[in-house]
Amino acid sequence: MSESRKARVLLADDAKHVRQLLKAVLIPLNCEVVAEAENGEQAVTFYKEARPDVVLLDINMPGKDGRAALREIIAFDPHAVVVMLTSMSDLATIQGSLDEGASHYIRKDTPPAEMRELLSEVWKEHLTL
Repeated sequence: MSESRKARVLLADDAKHVRQLLKAVLIPLNCEVVAEAENGEQAVTFYKEARPDVVLLDINMPGKDGRAALREIIAFDPHAVVVMLTSMSDLATIQGSLDEGASHYIRKDTPPAEMRELLSEVWKEHLTL
């Protein structure tokens, strides 16, 4: 990733401690968290307002879940880079998210260093900063 601009990230997870963990994971990746959403409805609204480079989107949230939010974000911006966060290993749910436009997925129990590596790969593959 270029030094010229930080990647702008939207975090969407209903658990505050997960958002805090993700912020800690993102610090070494030269990122700026531009918004934090607690549910899918907020994620869609914040995406449209902030137009982040990347969305880290929890699948299971109250109200509008992550997959519904993913579909709305992709409908609004087909080039959106959305990484789904999951605590499930249900392959059908994960594959469904990828089929609906997610760029990647990360299990929440992935060690922080490995999360950084995965996100770094997403940055390289999808972002031109």
